[in-house]
Amino acid sequence: MSARAFTMRDRRFIRGERTAVMGILNVTPDSFSGDGRLALSEAVKRAEAQYEAGADIIDIGGESTRPGHVPVSIAEELERVVPVVRAVRERFADWPISIDTYKPEVAREALAAGADCINSVWGASDELLDIAVESGATLAIMHNRELLYAGEIVDEVLRALLAEARRARARGLSEERIVLDPGIGFGKTPDQNIAVLAGLDRLVALGYPTLLGTSRKSTLGKLAGRDRPEERVFATAATTAIAVTAGIDIVRVHDVAATRDVVAVSDAIVRNWRPRTWTE
Repeated sequence: MSARAFTMRDRRFIRGERTAVMGILNVTPDSFSGDGRLALSEAVKRAEAQYEAGADIIDIGGESTRPGHVPVSIAEELERVVPVVRAVRERFADWPISIDTYKPEVAREALAAGADCINSVWGASDELLDIAVESGATLAIMHNRELLYAGEIVDEVLRALLAEARRARARGLSEERIVLDPGIGFGKTPDQNIAVLAGLDRLVALGYPTLLGTSRKSTLGKLAGRDRPEERVFATAATTAIAVTAGIDIVRVHDVAATRDVVAVSDAIVRNWRPRTWTE
């Protein structure tokens, strides 16, 4: 099995043509990257900036997943994200919107407000799968677990993600609406994160659409000696180029404009992509 495309909001992204950029919109005050926004007008303005910078997809989240984060109630998360999803959908009719949540209640309401994809950091629960199937949404399934691995990290990540993908298909979700994310920075040591990044080609070889989120993460800070997340743009760019080389379909980032440049050059070399304005 090898999905030839992935679909969001009836937009079909052909795998291998170019790398899609997913812009991050945090609607939370405690984002690790310091870019959270709570006011609706500020959130919409940030979304507009991501769109103008060239984001193919916007990912809206209302609960931080940083180490030591304070959990948010369902009611609070709904209050944060649903108005933003609705406002962004009203502003951009055809722009694919992803909702960053693992809570079925939040996913359902966000989809009703105009979202197209559920991006779950805790894999695919049966309830999330049912919601995705019923709504026609795409489901991004991220690998996440406690720091206990019996075997080699890449083998375990791939085994777990393949099992989740097969569960999703058995539940009725088409392969074009299943996206696999290896979960860099989630339940993994810095060395394990590096090992997973080195094995991205093996993730792609599973045949499902893929997503990678390394943007501004602490492992990159350790490698580059950058304590502040906003100083990790170039380190993130390095992993983006590696992701394109490996065949990753979507990169999830804070810095969309910089990433578009990295993706454009990398796609030209690796995928033989050219911009519409290209002339010899």
